[in-house]
Amino acid sequence: MKIRVSSFAVISSAAICLAAGVSVTASPVLARDLTVVSWGGALQDGQKAVFFQPFQAKTGIKMTDEPWDGGVGVLRAKIQGGNANWDVVEVESEELAIGCEEGLFEKLDYGRIGGKDAYLPAGVSDCGVGNIVYDFVLAYDGDKMKEGPKSWADFFDTRKFPGKRALRQGPKTNLEIALIADGVKPQDVYKVLKSDAGADRAFKKLDSIKSDLIFWKAGAQPPQLLASGEVAMTSAYNGRITAANDKDKKNFKIVWDGALYTIDSWVILKGSPNIDAAYKFLDFAGKAENQKDLPTYVSYGVTNKAATAMVNPKLLPVLPTAPQNMVNVEPIDDQFWLENLDRLTERFNKWAAK
Repeated sequence: MKIRVSSFAVISSAAICLAAGVSVTASPVLARDLTVVSWGGALQDGQKAVFFQPFQAKTGIKMTDEPWDGGVGVLRAKIQGGNANWDVVEVESEELAIGCEEGLFEKLDYGRIGGKDAYLPAGVSDCGVGNIVYDFVLAYDGDKMKEGPKSWADFFDTRKFPGKRALRQGPKTNLEIALIADGVKPQDVYKVLKSDAGADRAFKKLDSIKSDLIFWKAGAQPPQLLASGEVAMTSAYNGRITAANDKDKKNFKIVWDGALYTIDSWVILKGSPNIDAAYKFLDFAGKAENQKDLPTYVSYGVTNKAATAMVNPKLLPVLPTAPQNMVNVEPIDDQFWLENLDRLTERFNKWAAK
């Protein structure tokens, strides 16, 4: 049974202590433990070691962490349904844009988290602060495929590279990948995709391998699908592939050419009862001296401008921010997905269900 203590009782107890000459050390009084939500897997394991545990030790603030699989609808339901039991959430770029526009997140006071100039410009927005830079890449098992694919065009070549393929559920990244595979230069993808003819072209390309496609939802699935041999190749988060190689001694290969990169951001859910503690967490997680150790656990780029120079040089070749991995890649267009996500998701779901 949980015992609730009234604020009057807390104040009275403090007053008694002061009257007796006993010093009282102020500490944060939270309505509940600060709850921070991320993507699970290797990323969240690293965040626990680099952010969550050190933050609690330094501040004395109790917190819990949970994983989620994304989706702005999940956040809408929590806020609008009065069940906002999360405080800080790591979101993808389109979730950040949509949620900020809909008022699901608090507008950030950057003066409380180190100032805007401390971060990469792409990691600064009204409602979120960048946490990681990562790529959607093509991945395959080097032990099962000695001469593997070199491009997204190869991903769609089922004669040269037979076997099932896996893509993330939904239109985001898949329509871009399809157009790149069909010969569109990465830097021109969104110009093409903005037209009805461009969307038709992307879905037609996906149709060409539909019978060989399966879809994943959680980031942990692509390395599992490769390890089991269920698929010959897959789209994946680059950090998940590197983590499988490091921890499970796999020989998974990454194709950086044509990768799509983006930044995930921390947000504070609107109406959080732990907003002060949430800001303290964001400030801690945003400092270069804390961010520099995250690539030790997962191969994602960091967002504090000073942090990359502090990262172990041996880790740089597998980071999406390494110069050689930034050739012929394209940032995911947040504005495009803000304007088109619902429409294209509906179309994608109908297409997938056929």
